[in-house]
Amino acid sequence: MSAAALRIRPDQARRMALAAQGFGRPRQGQRVTARQVQQVIDQVAQFQIDSINVVARAHFLPIYSRRGPYDVEVLERAAHRAPRRLFEYWGHAASLVDVTLQPALRWRMARAREEAWGSMVRVVEQHPGLVEKVLAEVAERGPITARQIEHEEERRRDHWGWNWSAVKTACEWLLWSGQITSAGRNPQFERRYALPERVLPAEVHGQPTPERAEAITELVARSAQALGVASERCLRDYFRLSAGDTRVAIERLVARGELVPARVDGWGVPLWAWAEARRPRTVAATALVSPFDSLIFERTRLQALFGVDYRIEIYVPEPQRRYGYYSYCLLHDEAIVARTDLKADRAAGVLRVQSAWRDPAAPPERDDTHIARALAGELVVMASWLGLGEVEVRNRGDLAPRLAALL
Repeated sequence: MSAAALRIRPDQARRMALAAQGFGRPRQGQRVTARQVQQVIDQVAQFQIDSINVVARAHFLPIYSRRGPYDVEVLERAAHRAPRRLFEYWGHAASLVDVTLQPALRWRMARAREEAWGSMVRVVEQHPGLVEKVLAEVAERGPITARQIEHEEERRRDHWGWNWSAVKTACEWLLWSGQITSAGRNPQFERRYALPERVLPAEVHGQPTPERAEAITELVARSAQALGVASERCLRDYFRLSAGDTRVAIERLVARGELVPARVDGWGVPLWAWAEARRPRTVAATALVSPFDSLIFERTRLQALFGVDYRIEIYVPEPQRRYGYYSYCLLHDEAIVARTDLKADRAAGVLRVQSAWRDPAAPPERDDTHIARALAGELVVMASWLGLGEVEVRNRGDLAPRLAALL
């Protein structure tokens, strides 16, 4: 690391990261507008999509965490109605991505044979003519789901996971390669496929395709803006780029003065700071943060910033889970202080707290009562946002007794 690197204290790095991610603005008590949703899009660039709906769909939660209770229809309009501000594609994972980045992701579409999952590539090879047939169906009848165009075939049912038909896989291949896109989701959360020119804003669809290196530089720049200060690994991970491509983009951005070499005590790796990153003196934020939030995409970064060793446990056998199936982190006053496993029991009208734990990384000066009080307040607000009338606490976790007494 150059001797001229910007020196940043660990507490400053945390605040830079939180501010870059959009935390610290006033929450609650005001209607969240389309303009405010756009501000979050501008900051984080993408919302990861996940099919698990144990509390709420993953892509709805980042705006809630940053802005408080809001009408999710505002995000639905941004993603699925003209003028679209988001489009579905593979960013960090399956995500709603800032639509202005669609041209910068066309190189990934062009490399579908190298980048896409093996099952998608195999469907092209093993089912001659199927992809063309599906594309023609989408062009003629779209927006349309895969189920609406499925032909009779034997499905594999011998494994857990992505048990797709060949038609569904062909649709996903066409989406990955950019020949079709998602026009939205039906009530069963199935994609409704359509041609890009019928979905994307004309000014986006009509943009020239940038040269690959410049497109990747744009993606790394958006990652740097969203992270504030980051290692190469973090900049690469945000849009799942290769190490070589990321290094070239970093060199370009440093040469342009958009990235600045930085050093944070204790991180032990070369870092870069976004030149225009805010460096607030404090960040006042209390929020429940979901496992798929961009604040915690990269687990080594989470460890470096907050001292938190986080593992999502949905794939862990229940007897081996430490914190629970789908645990949220409680961010409070620049620290992650608790974890709680939540479930929205919509039939009973109850937000069920399956467990509540003090995080091992919580500052020692924060006593359990203080943390439980902050968590209780957030749970009441979340239950109201979800349209649930009660919060019930199961007696599991070291915070559970205090939390139950408060609620």
